[in-house]
Amino acid sequence: MTLKPWPTILFSMKPFHLYLILCLTVPATNALVEDLSIKDEIVRIANHPKTVNWLKKVRREIHEYPELAFEEFRTSALIRRELDEMGIEYRWPVAETGVIAKVGTGLSPFVALRADMDALPIQEMVEWEHKSKIDGKMHACGHDAHVSMLLGAARILKNLQDSLRGTVVLIFQPAEERSGGAARLVRGGVLENVEAIFSIHTAYLYPTGTVASRPGEFLAGCGVFKAQINGRGSDAAIPQHSFDPILAASASIISLQNLISREADPLDSQVISVSKFHSGSTYNVIPDSATIGGTFRAFRKKSFSILKQRIGEVIEGQAAVHRCSSKVDFFEEECGLIPPTINDERIYNHAHKVSVEIVGEKNIHLAPAIMGSEDFAFYLDHVPGSLLLIGVRNETVGSVHPQHSPYFSIDEDVLPIGAAIHANFAYSYLLNSTQCNAD
Repeated sequence: MTLKPWPTILFSMKPFHLYLILCLTVPATNALVEDLSIKDEIVRIANHPKTVNWLKKVRREIHEYPELAFEEFRTSALIRRELDEMGIEYRWPVAETGVIAKVGTGLSPFVALRADMDALPIQEMVEWEHKSKIDGKMHACGHDAHVSMLLGAARILKNLQDSLRGTVVLIFQPAEERSGGAARLVRGGVLENVEAIFSIHTAYLYPTGTVASRPGEFLAGCGVFKAQINGRGSDAAIPQHSFDPILAASASIISLQNLISREADPLDSQVISVSKFHSGSTYNVIPDSATIGGTFRAFRKKSFSILKQRIGEVIEGQAAVHRCSSKVDFFEEECGLIPPTINDERIYNHAHKVSVEIVGEKNIHLAPAIMGSEDFAFYLDHVPGSLLLIGVRNETVGSVHPQHSPYFSIDEDVLPIGAAIHANFAYSYLLNSTQCNAD
């Protein structure tokens, strides 16, 4: 009988048999074997038909009953129902409708996963079995999918709880669209002891099965402003008796554009858009006041702060030149200024690694910097983290329309992918963190 060389035997074995040999004969590689086997188990659970059907069911139920910012009572109840069935403890209410759950040892290290859950004031135009049942409200930004994916991750992690090396904090956040939810949760102590945070957002530009992100400056900071300019009205035939607020407002709008063209570094992208102008009600009377409003955006925190300051100075200055007064409001107490979303390079690299394990290297894209904003940035002001875009584009199912469109829809095949990436990120982060601390 001729025996084959040991290396030949190894390479001819099926992966599962090779895995058993490694487990039994190579103790030094236990960490690697555990990492590989856990990843496979995460993928297995996520793609199990029962899990996939459950993820779709949850997402569709949320989609049928969309709720606006800080009104997510039904959505919150659904989340708590599912967590109760899993036997996962949670804290509620947080920031009115938010739910904070924990899976694992209850001890450090702590890593957080976040999903937003509010809808938009949009009338859905997509005709399908699970169309919104609430007139004028729609999940047109994928938050229903975000909640479903995070619940999926909760189920996976609960199955793996005995081997978790720390605690996963699950954040179900209200009011992303109104920019108040994340800030309120942070003030409420949701990040206590948390070392890192991760979130996923659907993206219609990328095909299902792909993901995209970038290290550093990713999404712009965003603020809104409203300026009321008060003058003195008169008959339009005798303008010399007026302090014309329309003229002052018009000069302000032109001067605001000069902030971008003449004060901002061309290599430091910034935007000011005046999108509202209201004044007067008749053709032959110069009114007493005018109101303008708009948005401003920048990627760098310093640039964002300077831009806000200069908007106020320009409007006040132009009003004074035209013998008017002004009041500029940035709504900081109502909805706040959203800071730039800046992905921490270390956490970005970890998210990249775990995403490769789920979707493969060829399905990972480097995203461009985007002028859109996300209140996930409030968490990143306090702990390192990373935001990942997950593709939902699929022409076959009609998932081709942008977020905030009444025709927006998603390819539900994304749900188990997102759940697996969430779970893989958290599990492997805790594993790596405890190994580093041991070293």
